[in-house]
Amino acid sequence: MKLNEIRPNHGANKRHKRVGRGPGSGHGKTAGRGHKGQKSRSGGVKNPARFEGGRSTLIMRLPKRGMKNYSTGELKRVEYQVVNLGAIAKRFTSGEVTPEALAKAGLVRPGYPVKVLAQGEASGVRVIAHKFSQAAVEKLKAAGGEAVVLEGA
Repeated sequence: MKLNEIRPNHGANKRHKRVGRGPGSGHGKTAGRGHKGQKSRSGGVKNPARFEGGRSTLIMRLPKRGMKNYSTGELKRVEYQVVNLGAIAKRFTSGEVTPEALAKAGLVRPGYPVKVLAQGEASGVRVIAHKFSQAAVEKLKAAGGEAVVLEGA
């Protein structure tokens, strides 16, 4: 065997299709693209699955339901984490209770607004939160505590 006698196996190498090179090639004129239409043109790309040849798509024809707040891109509703006075009284007996202290005690997740509700017995502590229920404020005052609303909530 000599280096110049080495050949690939028969059928291993295939010639590429030379389209648009005259009628003798068998792929002349339309170059295998058929006649007319978007796919026959250069730059003609596959349409998305929802495309229906230019008519109004099914997605657009179906009725729309529900609310979408397009002005901000999201709903303006603020979701508060709730903490009951009873849970605060179990963990804190004196001093100041902030959202950070509540998070450290494991009552809320850090970084979210906190609302205090009136369930349970209140202790005489100063509670600082983003929001309070009316009954919670009254219970805190009756127990000798104080309810302080944080600004920016």
